[in-house]
Amino acid sequence: MTANVAVETTPEIPLWNDPSHPVSARVDALIGAMTLQEKIAQLYGVWVGASANGGEVAPHQHDMEEAVDLDALLPSGLGQLTRPFGTAPVDPALGALSLLRTQTRITSANRFGIPAVAHEECLAGFAAWGATAYPVPLSWGATFDPDVIRRMAAAIGRDMRAVGVHQGLAPVLDVVRDARWGRVEETIGEDPYLVGTIGTAYVQGLESAGIVATLKHFVGYSASRAGRNLAPSSVGPRERADVLLPPFEMAIREGGARSVMHAYTDIDGVPAAADETLLTGLLRDTWGFDGTVVADYFGIAFLKTLHGVAGDFADAAGAALEAGVDIELPTVKTFGAPLAEAVAEGRVPEALIDRALRRVLAQKAELGLLDPDWSPVPPAFDGADLDDPEALRGKIDLDGPENRELAREIAEKAVVLLSNDGTLPLGRPRRIALVGPNATEPSAVLGCYSFPQHVGVKYPDIPVGIELPDLRASLTAEFPDAEITVVRGTGVDDGDLSGIAEAVDTARDADIVVVALGDRAGLFGRGTSGEGCDAESLALPGAQQHLLDALLDSGTPVVTVLLAGRPYALGRAVEDSAAIVQSFFPGVAGTRAIAGVLSGRTNPSGRLPVSVPRTPGSQPTTYLGAPLAQASEVSNIDPTPAFGFGHGLTYTTFAWSDLTVDAEEAPTDGEFTASLTVRNTGERTGTEVVQLYLHDPVASVVQPVRRLVGYTRLDLEPGEERRVRVTVPADVASFTGRDGHRIVEPGDLELRLAASSTDTRLTATVTLTGPVRVVDHTRRFHAEFSVE
Repeated sequence: MTANVAVETTPEIPLWNDPSHPVSARVDALIGAMTLQEKIAQLYGVWVGASANGGEVAPHQHDMEEAVDLDALLPSGLGQLTRPFGTAPVDPALGALSLLRTQTRITSANRFGIPAVAHEECLAGFAAWGATAYPVPLSWGATFDPDVIRRMAAAIGRDMRAVGVHQGLAPVLDVVRDARWGRVEETIGEDPYLVGTIGTAYVQGLESAGIVATLKHFVGYSASRAGRNLAPSSVGPRERADVLLPPFEMAIREGGARSVMHAYTDIDGVPAAADETLLTGLLRDTWGFDGTVVADYFGIAFLKTLHGVAGDFADAAGAALEAGVDIELPTVKTFGAPLAEAVAEGRVPEALIDRALRRVLAQKAELGLLDPDWSPVPPAFDGADLDDPEALRGKIDLDGPENRELAREIAEKAVVLLSNDGTLPLGRPRRIALVGPNATEPSAVLGCYSFPQHVGVKYPDIPVGIELPDLRASLTAEFPDAEITVVRGTGVDDGDLSGIAEAVDTARDADIVVVALGDRAGLFGRGTSGEGCDAESLALPGAQQHLLDALLDSGTPVVTVLLAGRPYALGRAVEDSAAIVQSFFPGVAGTRAIAGVLSGRTNPSGRLPVSVPRTPGSQPTTYLGAPLAQASEVSNIDPTPAFGFGHGLTYTTFAWSDLTVDAEEAPTDGEFTASLTVRNTGERTGTEVVQLYLHDPVASVVQPVRRLVGYTRLDLEPGEERRVRVTVPADVASFTGRDGHRIVEPGDLELRLAASSTDTRLTATVTLTGPVRVVDHTRRFHAEFSVE
């Protein structure tokens, strides 16, 4: 049906196409001119794959969806195109041409000429064939460097916009609650402040390039029982408010994120996709978010098929719309015919469709998709001859020198030196035994959402599309005079013990052993890390611990290197390894970064974004534990980590001294200022990460023993010292009180300046005075550092 609304037009251009009018007026006019079918068509996507020869995209078929007839759908319009680059390996230029031709078809088919929003995954780089594979988010956290992540995200965004993509499904802001969860590699870490600051920097970078950043997964997905994917979450309101929500608050308020993806999970029986108090009450009414809420793939249908809170797909569509979901992804299932029928039957008010549509069209207007001069030709094709597809092949480079330089910088900053008895840096070893399943595996640096591991594995005959030197190649380049003997020893997870004896013999004949262990990223059980690849325990997969222990008995010093998606318990290697180097799927430059740390060309500066457990079965645990979560005499399970959150060594030493506090008391709406001196007491340039933890000894509700409230990276030359100043607002001491409101309480606090969560260097006791103060999402998030 068509609403009877007078639409102001000029002879040349309808109001909705006229950028001189306010967006709200343009959107209202367009909605008033649309039929119900045209409205609904803007609220769903279609999963497509680009044509390898530059032709129009073809619908992608998935075992959870029915076939889509584009010819039948397009006359009503289309809201989104799902993963036109990320579904099959296609040359980027021909993929861009395919998208261009498809957008032309879409705009020509619907009477308003509205293009679709094209979205892609970009968790560790643009998930397209031939695009740079950056380190995974867990490595972003290990850098403790928001600036470099902001620059990386801007580069990713520029590549996406250059080929016609509008929206990126990243970052993941889930806080790790159980490291057995397969998607730990996709997270930034186990601390909400680290996740919030690094994630917000990513959002700022992506949005600066004109890409709509999508925060996921809102909220509670990472708190699943036993670390199982898509499992029930047992989360109380205080854990949700104080641990899981703050990164989203920060990324919306400071990052300017324009989209949010609901989580699959349910909390206390209410699925996120049907939670009006979450998606409307909190997200929009309280936080003021005015962007779009998109469904996690198939998440609306799951209200019927998995959660059992909807009797049919029409009920599921109505529940999601009422909760505040605007767009069904990845394809049309519940928002198509079931929703139209439900409206006709009076089961779903058309007003709910109009509400979602208003947000969708406003975003399209902001992206310029409703403007009269909008063109489907992306920036990468400026001046190109589009009539000769084969001449375009290879003309778009998504893995250029600037990208790879950024990937190198992040990879080097993210390598964490966990332990070192002085063996590292290696200097000039004559004989190196390189052992382990990840010694010669190029893909060992890639996470599950990298294109080669996510999509490329389905196409084994097509080249990977990017240069991925394995660790053997990088060590050979780093140590050109060394004799490097390579032995596999065992596989990542095959449990094979037959090669261990050869590995030990090789180790005995070497000056040093480098053993490369860890994970293989994959999806839904096809790997040891990644979506649907959850772990029963944090023991190394397969027979890797057997191999490691045998090498430790060889009598030759062993340097343990981890290329992994989660932290693992390493058994006796914690004490017996000559050194342990941890990396989390470090991307295209990862093995070179590791080799540089081993040789000493690079001084390691990474810090752990997640604790490394001492035993494999002590999960779930994070450093954010309350007093009852610590080791005690009344339990035989000791959760104390082998290496705590924030830990990381360098090849130099630092002295911290002269802590002063400007005032020992401040009101509950005030602030403290502390200063300390950090000096490089070693012989090499190095980076110290000054971390500020808060300890609240007496509070009205149980608090973590310590929690991170600020940090800064400090690069110092040998002998150089700097004065570090940090302003600590009372707001960072806030927590959710007994009545559900966030409060700042009077009382004593400890400001702990630390090198890690387990290595406090200096402590100041300060006191908040005055009344209990209620704060909200507009509170000050940061302890602000400056260096003199």
